[in-house]
Amino acid sequence: MYICIPNGRFMNDSKEHIILISSILFLQKSFKEVTMKEIVEKTGLSKGAFYHYFESKEKLFLEVLDYFFKQVSHNYESYSKESFYQYYNDYINDTINLTRKYLAHFNDEIDEVSITMNYFSLIFDGLKLFPDFRDMIINGYSKEIEYWTKAAERARNSGEIKSNMTDKEIGEAFMYLSDGVGMHMIMRGMSVEDIVKPFKNLWDKFYEEIKA
Repeated sequence: MYICIPNGRFMNDSKEHIILISSILFLQKSFKEVTMKEIVEKTGLSKGAFYHYFESKEKLFLEVLDYFFKQVSHNYESYSKESFYQYYNDYINDTINLTRKYLAHFNDEIDEVSITMNYFSLIFDGLKLFPDFRDMIINGYSKEIEYWTKAAERARNSGEIKSNMTDKEIGEAFMYLSDGVGMHMIMRGMSVEDIVKPFKNLWDKFYEEIKA
């Protein structure tokens, strides 16, 4: 199938156009399966115009990863600081909104299920290819745990929750529950709303256990 961006939406920014077309291909296939020849053809650009921006598939893939993570990175600072319950619900709503905002760039050329199904494939290809990318992922997880830990600490200090678990353990429990359950739902080909439902249910039950 020939991939295009209708109405020339991104043609005024050739670099973004290349990244978006490449993103579709890398989400549909593996890094190894996608060829530079295929990418150039799908963009509709001349070889000279294309290679002006990207001289190798590796550098292009890094830009695709960077674009992806900038689009779907959670804004933890915007989540509620008054309630742990509202904090994790803000996270859920943000997850849905970020996924749909990212999808909107592709004008229906790729759907929610394709994004969720191939999310981990994109990451694992990056981990295999680029050692620095592994460090970025690890640092990202560490920062995420810090935000969850601070949210649990605030809730404990306010009297909202009470538990023998440490604040960090509570944060890790919420974070790892979403990762584990999310992966199982992703493998079943669920949409983002269907993916968040089961771990929200578990989060709600866990919250009832630690609520003061």
